[in-house]
Amino acid sequence: MSIESPCILVCQIDPKTNYCFGCGRTRDEISAWIGMTPETRRAIMAELPARLETVERRPRRETRRARILRERGASG
Repeated sequence: MSIESPCILVCQIDPKTNYCFGCGRTRDEISAWIGMTPETRRAIMAELPARLETVERRPRRETRRARILRERGASG
């Protein structure tokens, strides 16, 4: 059984809003995600677009997703 997740592998927290730059969740939500009910996860996911609008800057370093894509492109 797979668990729905908004994670896009941009795992950095905005110090101003305390939301992840990639998915918009808080650290507490990220750590508790696997134990949440599907209904609770969906309720949080419904809030994420509005949260992401409040994130003021993007991460400066290469994200994990960008690195994976870069490495895949170099190897194949």
